[in-house]
Amino acid sequence: MPNLRVAVDAGGTFTDVCIYDSSTQEFHVTKVPSTPNNPMQAVLNGVKRGEIELSDVDLFFHGTTVATNALITRRFPKASLVTTTGFRDVIEIRDGTKDNLWDAYKDVSGPYIRRRDRFEVNERVDYAGRVVTPLDEQEARELARKLKRRGTTTIAVCFINSYANMQNEQRMREILEEEIPEANVSTSSKILPEIFEHDRFNTAVANTVLGPLVYKYVNQLDEELSAGGYANDLLLLHSGGGSMTPAMAKHFPVRLAASGIAAGAIAAKHIAQQCGYQNAVGLDMGGTSTDISLIHDGELRVTKQWGVEYGHPIVFPSIEVLTIGAGGGSLAHIDIAGALRNGPQSAGADPGPACYGRSGAEPTNTDANLALNRLGTSLAGGALELDREKANSTIDEVIGQRLEMNTAEAAQAILKVANANMADAVRLVSIRRGLDPRDFALIAFGGAGALHGAEVAKELGIPMVIVPPNPGVTSAMGCLLVDIQHDLSMMYTAGADSADIDDLNKQFSSLEDEAVDRLRHERVAEEDMVLQRGISMRYQGQWRSLQVSMGSGSGSLKEAIDNFHQEHERQFSFRQDAQPVEIYQLHLRAVGKTPKPSFTPCELVSNAIVEPDTRREVFFDGEWHDTPVYDRTALQPGFELKGPAIIEQLDSTTVVPLNTLASIDEWKNIRIQVVQTGEES
Repeated sequence: MPNLRVAVDAGGTFTDVCIYDSSTQEFHVTKVPSTPNNPMQAVLNGVKRGEIELSDVDLFFHGTTVATNALITRRFPKASLVTTTGFRDVIEIRDGTKDNLWDAYKDVSGPYIRRRDRFEVNERVDYAGRVVTPLDEQEARELARKLKRRGTTTIAVCFINSYANMQNEQRMREILEEEIPEANVSTSSKILPEIFEHDRFNTAVANTVLGPLVYKYVNQLDEELSAGGYANDLLLLHSGGGSMTPAMAKHFPVRLAASGIAAGAIAAKHIAQQCGYQNAVGLDMGGTSTDISLIHDGELRVTKQWGVEYGHPIVFPSIEVLTIGAGGGSLAHIDIAGALRNGPQSAGADPGPACYGRSGAEPTNTDANLALNRLGTSLAGGALELDREKANSTIDEVIGQRLEMNTAEAAQAILKVANANMADAVRLVSIRRGLDPRDFALIAFGGAGALHGAEVAKELGIPMVIVPPNPGVTSAMGCLLVDIQHDLSMMYTAGADSADIDDLNKQFSSLEDEAVDRLRHERVAEEDMVLQRGISMRYQGQWRSLQVSMGSGSGSLKEAIDNFHQEHERQFSFRQDAQPVEIYQLHLRAVGKTPKPSFTPCELVSNAIVEPDTRREVFFDGEWHDTPVYDRTALQPGFELKGPAIIEQLDSTTVVPLNTLASIDEWKNIRIQVVQTGEES
């Protein structure tokens, strides 16, 4: 019987592989350089390097950046939009907001489909779903033939008010498919049957332009894995924190737009709970960016207002993650005012940091860590050899000489700016919501997270840093912890006190029927299906709504109203029990359970003694310190040490700074107790 579960997370610099053997409950990890021009090759390289026999694999999970990168670079096929007469420019007008209110000169990037590729047809549905003007089928057919002559096969159909009645949109789709048999058509009423036309239109457009790219990539990878002996479906992590099969990815490719980011947040939640923390901040620092997630009261925050670029919303439930341009490859530079900056520009995987020896000519965080001897000269088990002299000379030429600092001082300054950027981002997701970072633990992972975690925590006043057993591949491990998941919704406006509970249950049942069909299509057994109802409500006169859970019993609506009042008070510090409550939207989460790894705690060893592998001079707080360097695989649960120290392993390096205490816990995590300023003995 296949006994391996494999997760591959493709990042900007490295592709991480996590292998779990269910028969022995052991984990194995490996890393390979990413291949941006052909992401699938890095996945296959990882399988080869991990010595994985695909016939022994029970489940294969994959977090991918293919969709994200396509939206960032705008490298997708020629596409067209068909919309109601008069609504051609909805995705260009947007909602009128700007990312930076005070920057009058910076415009939001243009829509994913150019104006000359957007077309109108006569039809109209009113707000209640009544067909005011039937689709002009002759005009629609002429337009379809015009698109065929233009060679357009990727088409989004977005009609006004189609969320209330999809009849005209569906007929337009049928005509397009009759005239262009090879067409890939997405309709907004199928992708996102919700009010607010800009959100719905843009989500459907993003789904449309990603379709051919994602389908090609996923199918090719699926075929390669099958040819190698893998017998089950490839499971793709999506932004909502679940997974989907290639069959569903074909219909909803836009859900993969935050694939790998969600995996790290899921892993951070698991590690926090494992260590007994209900409040934690996930700091996932990779090669090009840092992803920050927040776990509060044991739950990850979920949002429906997100996008790869500002002004282009993707309105599917997504784990809330703040991403900033601070990674191992982030470039340090002097701005026009003479101040030291760090990121968001990145050296990426190619050419990479200067120390990679691939023509990189600007210093990065990796170069700074290498110059301070915090990093060794070998990465990813010898896959990359680093040139310390090149790092030193680049830092000196670009930063040191201009700021009149020696190389070590300049490198330390680079890292201080990077740490300050990450600390500011943590403040945004915590203090801005009335949460004190000092009440949280910091989960530091990613290829570079363990290098910076303790110093970021000290800046924020966070007392505990947790570094998981394999920080560099923790996001890949997160893929092993997810179920197949779909999120469905529909508009339903009514007064909560006067709503017909039978009609509510009827509408929920229709969503449940569609959810079960999707799960069956993905070959999920009936006993592994879990359906979770949710309902969005608001006080009468409000614009925005809050979602709470919804049961199926006779008193479920009253209970949901009570939950709404409580949630409103928790989030906004007030409630209005006397104010009428309106139902706004119905939600359904459909989950198909997948097997999870078993985690067994180790026995702590009292007074464990481990000798360092070597020692080297490492720069901390303006001075060089004789510092022990440990091999993490030799550290037993129960082992304790006092900083400074360096702990090296295949996928990452952990820095234990001065005035910190580190120990290995029963889960093989490194726990670093950060002594705050003023507490040092």
